[in-house]
Amino acid sequence: MTDKKELKNLVIEGVVYKTTYTWKFENRVKWETPNPNLIYSFIPGTIIDIFVKPRAKVKEGTTLLLLEAMKMQNQVRMPFDGEIVKLFIKKDEVIPKNHLMLEIKPVKIK
Repeated sequence: MTDKKELKNLVIEGVVYKTTYTWKFENRVKWETPNPNLIYSFIPGTIIDIFVKPRAKVKEGTTLLLLEAMKMQNQVRMPFDGEIVKLFIKKDEVIPKNHLMLEIKPVKIK
């Protein structure tokens, strides 16, 4: 008995192709647009110091916290002018990669 798979449409740059999908492709984790208001750790490490508190208005480029990894201190900076909504970390906490650290929201700062 042959295992016939159903052909499906795959659109690449506007061209429609008929193909079968592999099991790995069909069960992959779907990509989601990242939320720019959530700041995640880019490497595992220890939170050395936190320089902001909730409801603080912060200018773009300001250092928010220090994350130590592999004996190096990494500055996590504000990506745009905004306000700190919530902190999800504490000083001296060891966090894994992709750990949610801060929630921020854009606001105009004069």
